Amino acid sequence: MTRETTYAGMLGDVTRLITALAANAADLPHIEGTRAKLEKLLAETQATVQAQSALTATKQELSRKLRAQVGEGQRLTTAIRKLLKENYGVGAEKLAEFGVQPFRG
Repeated sequence: MTRETTYAGMLGDVTRLITALAANAADLPHIEGTRAKLEKLLAETQATVQAQSALTATKQELSRKLRAQVGEGQRLTTAIRKLLKENYGVGAEKLAEFGVQPFRG
């Protein structure tokens, strides 16, 4: 039998063990307390996995929103720099104050 290495595989393995222990509870009364602890821990672990999945989805949504905001910010920055060139002229040294390279052709 291979050893599980993924969380889903390990949780499935623990679930199968708990099911087998519950089915044979009459033969194993001395393990009942430990089985109950394991069952409680499994329920807590499954809740943690669900919370982690929800946070992953939230992170992905926030990353998408951040990309959109940065893109919009870059677009507006470019527009403002063009307006500054229009206002002051492409060769005005005043443009350097705004981080725009004046034309020094």
